[in-house]
Amino acid sequence: MAATNDFTQGSVPGNILRIALPLTLAQLVNLLYSIVDRIYLGRIPEVGRTALTGVGVCLPVISIVLAFANLCSSGGAPLCSIHRGKGEEEEARQIMGNAFTLLLLFGAVLTAVGLVFHEPLLYLFGASDITFPYARDYLVIYLTGTMFVMISLGMNPFINAQGFARTGMFTVILGAVLNLVLDPVLIFGLHMGVRGAAVATVISQGCSAAWVLLFLTGSRTVLRLTFASMRLAAERVGKILSLGLSGFFMAVTNSLVQILCNASLQFYGGDLYVSVMTVINAVREVISVPVSGLTQGCQPVLGFNYGAGEYGRVRRGIRFTAALVVLVAVTLWAVAMLFPETLIRIFNDDEELLTAGVSAFRIYFATFFGMAFMFAGQSTFVALGRAKHSIFFSLLRKVGIVAPLTLILPGVFGMGVNGVFLAEPISNVVGGAASFTTMLICVYRPLKRREAQA
Repeated sequence: MAATNDFTQGSVPGNILRIALPLTLAQLVNLLYSIVDRIYLGRIPEVGRTALTGVGVCLPVISIVLAFANLCSSGGAPLCSIHRGKGEEEEARQIMGNAFTLLLLFGAVLTAVGLVFHEPLLYLFGASDITFPYARDYLVIYLTGTMFVMISLGMNPFINAQGFARTGMFTVILGAVLNLVLDPVLIFGLHMGVRGAAVATVISQGCSAAWVLLFLTGSRTVLRLTFASMRLAAERVGKILSLGLSGFFMAVTNSLVQILCNASLQFYGGDLYVSVMTVINAVREVISVPVSGLTQGCQPVLGFNYGAGEYGRVRRGIRFTAALVVLVAVTLWAVAMLFPETLIRIFNDDEELLTAGVSAFRIYFATFFGMAFMFAGQSTFVALGRAKHSIFFSLLRKVGIVAPLTLILPGVFGMGVNGVFLAEPISNVVGGAASFTTMLICVYRPLKRREAQA
């Protein structure tokens, strides 16, 4: 079993694709949790657009929950790969156990805080008196399943990090299929509306969480989750959190930007443009998955080879991943720019929404291909344990570029809602160029010198 998961053997591109393709498929399927909810809700007779907007207002809160799952998984899983590459299996197991305990602690706190403060949070995040009831009905139920989300999303990367990409893919497919089946039954059959969508999500995530735990405590896994490994050690926790802050900040800053966008769009355009942004976010999530899946899939391979001192293989992995994600991103950018109306109609065919949405789509996705360079640089930093670099560029794009522009462009430059949508393409170019260039200078070139010295 260990030999089949030794990433110093075989083709580097082959190893990356063996992890990345099932991971990408799993992430696409995982999006069905939220995307299918929004598709069904957008087609509820008479109130579809309002229900869609209400769920859109919940997305910043959901992003915060995902951020804490990312904090533990994107910090712990690459460390596992590095220690496995060094042959330190026990330390890798201890890191996984500590990450699991952190997920449980964060999940408990997030559930309590969210349930107590959901009303002021939703109004802060862009809810109106019309959309608040729908947002409340969805979010309160969703929060009761926070622990399931933390376990299924937070621990599944540890399955992928051990080379069991197909098992990790099944984790997500299991929940997504259940969600697909339960959504129409609960939303339309039992007339539960947005509450039915939330209940379906909680049940589906619960089943995924159970599958993850069964695998990680079973006999097939390389690193088994045990009670002994769950005892927190300050040094391990520090390493997990410091490296995981990159993924955490990416998710938290996404939430921050969603809040600013919803609030600005509510001010300059009303509920209609909050609905447009809800659809844009859904499409962005889908077309970003192949890029993020491929770059995340390279991390176990890069980290393992880096830990094993195979610096030439690390460089080959970086080159292959960067070229592939740029090609994929350009293809998806073309789809978004050429077929915006078709993509909007998947969620709702309201003529007012279509009229406002088509122009907004073309502004928002104008430079989507630039994200490929951001992801390629970021994934390399995380895979090799470069916490400071990964944190800096996570903050730069969203906090340093998107958030200020979202506030400045609509008012100061008089661009209104178009200014909100324009902030994203500017950040893709500036952030992507800065991240990738820094990676080449600070990581890729030094690896060549270390390869020559080895």
